[in-house]
Amino acid sequence: MNKSNLSKDAVFLRQADASDIDALERLLNCCYRETAGWTNEADLVGGIRITPEELASTINNPAHYLFVYPKTTTGERDAKETGEILGCIAVDIKTDANSNKKAYIGMFAVHPELQGQGVGNEILQAAETFATRHLLSTENGTDKQPARLTMSILSHRPELLAYYQRRGYQLNGNKIPFPNDGNNGEPKRDDLVLLELEKIVNA
Repeated sequence: MNKSNLSKDAVFLRQADASDIDALERLLNCCYRETAGWTNEADLVGGIRITPEELASTINNPAHYLFVYPKTTTGERDAKETGEILGCIAVDIKTDANSNKKAYIGMFAVHPELQGQGVGNEILQAAETFATRHLLSTENGTDKQPARLTMSILSHRPELLAYYQRRGYQLNGNKIPFPNDGNNGEPKRDDLVLLELEKIVNA
């Protein structure tokens, strides 16, 4: 990859569409299931991370916003896109049992060759800003509730947990068994669980 035109200051996001599915599949499976980059889960989970069908379902879901950072010929937003996706992140607007809305952040990935350069921070910040504005804009009245941002990470990933804690996320005590339905890869440990993190953003 030619990184001469790429920097965290040039990061921009747009909403994904059907034409991005193949590139997104390559990026997500590379970042999560191969050994390149520090965010991979290859030592914990085998198999594929996501399928084209799952991506299509996400893109077509009106409550789910999938954003991509596309590579362009010059690295600038207005230049022609090359078809490669350098990063992505999803925001899923959910409603809990008490009718409170929250935003679940997932499908966060940055091309391994761009990791450690601040690109991920820019992508995450943009998604958090979008999610917070979306949640607060749906609140009625003047007594608005704080925006709740949630995500889940695999256990046994202390370096990833530390990264999100530096970003203001905290463990909320919820643990979810790793899905053993074959649709999320094959766990390589019997004690693998998903840990839920939460960040509260005031209006």
